[in-house]
Formats: sequence, C-alpha cells, structure tokens
Amino acid sequence: MKHNCPICKTAVDSEVNKEFPFCSERCKDIDLGNWATERYVISEPSFDEEALEKLMLLEPEEENENTPSDSNDSDSRK
Repeated sequence: MKHNCPICKTAVDSEVNKEFPFCSERCKDIDLGNWATERYVISEPSFDEEALEKLMLLEPEEENENTPSDSNDSDSRK
C-alpha cells in the first residue's frame, strides 16, 4: 500500500518500509511526541458521558442484586 508520511509527506510503501505509515523512525517519534504533548487530541469523546455516569451509578446496585447476601443464605437454611 502506498501512502504519504503524515509528518513529512514523503511517499511511503508499506511493503518496503517497516515504519509504515511513517517514512522513518524520526517521523514516528515526532508523531508520538505530538500525542504526548497533547498537540493531537480527540475532539469528541468516544463515548456518551451521560450514559457512562448512569452506568457508574447503577453498577453498585447491580452488584448488590447479583451477589447473594449472608442473611438470605441463612434464612434459606432454616
């Protein structure tokens, strides 16, 4: 597959270059540095924050419902 390096725009062939999609280790490191310094960011969350909050609030209740308590076990033995 032929592609241009996302950093320097040099033509790169995936069959020839082991650093694909980058043309060199240098461009690969520059890209990693851009992520590390937050020059690149994901503009929108990849999940619905409201749905996540609701799920986090429901988890403890669901765990309690699915886990039998000791008192229920002792009542069933009587």
